[in-house]
Amino acid sequence: MCVHVRQYPKNREDPMIQGISSAISALTNLGKRIGNVANNISNVATQGYKRSRSTAVDLPTYSVSTASGTARVGRGSALEDISKVFEQGSFEPAASPTSMAIGGNGFFVVRDSDGRSYYTREGNFHFDQNGSLVNSQGYIVQGWEIDPATGSPQGSLRNIAMSAFSSPPQASTILTDIVNLNAVAADHAVGPAGLSRVWDGRVPNKPIGDLNYEYQTSSKIHDSIGADHDVNIYFDKAGPDGTWEYIVTINPTEDKRAGVTGANAGLLARGTMEFNNSGQLTGMSMELNDGSGNWLPQDPSTDLTNGHFTFRPDFLGNPAGATAMPVQLDFGSTYNGNNWVPAEPSSTQFAAPSHTILSSADGYNAGELDSISVGTDGVISGYYSNGNRLDLFQVATATFQNPNGLEQLGNNLYAETRNSGNALTGSPGSGGRGGIVPNALESSNVDLVEEFSSLILFQRNFEANLKTVEVENKLKGDIINIIS
Repeated sequence: MCVHVRQYPKNREDPMIQGISSAISALTNLGKRIGNVANNISNVATQGYKRSRSTAVDLPTYSVSTASGTARVGRGSALEDISKVFEQGSFEPAASPTSMAIGGNGFFVVRDSDGRSYYTREGNFHFDQNGSLVNSQGYIVQGWEIDPATGSPQGSLRNIAMSAFSSPPQASTILTDIVNLNAVAADHAVGPAGLSRVWDGRVPNKPIGDLNYEYQTSSKIHDSIGADHDVNIYFDKAGPDGTWEYIVTINPTEDKRAGVTGANAGLLARGTMEFNNSGQLTGMSMELNDGSGNWLPQDPSTDLTNGHFTFRPDFLGNPAGATAMPVQLDFGSTYNGNNWVPAEPSSTQFAAPSHTILSSADGYNAGELDSISVGTDGVISGYYSNGNRLDLFQVATATFQNPNGLEQLGNNLYAETRNSGNALTGSPGSGGRGGIVPNALESSNVDLVEEFSSLILFQRNFEANLKTVEVENKLKGDIINIIS
């Protein structure tokens, strides 16, 4: 028997060969896609990991003869792309105060020792032995230093690194004493400027008698080296028309003003307070004691700071008076250039026992860093043993026009490429960048249900294409057997 075998021109495809080739292309494609699924599943518990999604395309077709002419048949499939899916992962709580996550778009910025920048979604940061905020690879987190004067970020992007772990002291600049003075109280220190006349700094343990005043407040202020001192203010009725007098004093033994003498030790200032028939504070005056008994009247038009009179204690005793510290005295009323305007709250004169409504002073002593926190705006704040809170740094975040163009480096790190575009760096929560979620880490966004569904689908496709290879191989074997 004579068997005729059809010869194909060199520019024509052998359908039998091409069938196996198409199946093999699919097997190759599916192998890569299964590998991608396997990688996603292996990173289901990796913080900050973003799952990858694979897509496939059909290969160019070739021409075959048909009864009606010609037709096109495909050559199989190929892997089109593997891209990152930057969907938000869920948040898991973290015990470390330096752990943080991004709620929304963006990446944290870190730099290696050579100054190269990388980008990551993993916020598992900590301070190293040098005081630098670093990730697990030791790359330093980037941000801005906070200007202590303005509370705003300053300068260019830099390493977040603590150079000091203490809070320097700050001298007090304002003392607020809001009181109610009993409208039906008696005048104890009778006569003009009675309180200053009965003060005697030569008796430091009892410079004024208990029966010489109506009411006393005591507040602590701090000097420039952080030491605290008591400021005592004494009040007494000065007349039946709503006038009260006061004196501002410190412990006579702590009074280091140049030239302070005898009974004037500890006596810093005196003045009057005026109340109207409704008990509101409508005016006040002040005179400063130079330490030698000379009284210097203060002019509201020239001698006020922020609408308040100031007194000037000196606890350190520089001979030139350089350590005298101006402290504003706020009774709850501010001079606006024409009148004294009561604030809320303000000192009052009501027919009720004299008492303190509010007493406070700024300033603080030196303190050591106790703890830190991170706000939703990425601001890192330090809390110190002196009760002070300081904003230290703000963490930077970056976005990209095409985040899928980033180069994936492993270790949850990405690098900028020409395809990704330049990093758009800014504060968290601004310019489309997500805010910070403190004390949390972002979980992987891998969905196991979706991955297993893809795995089953790819498995079925893989088995089907293996069957194609098997059938094609059997047919070729049959043809060879017939020929032989």
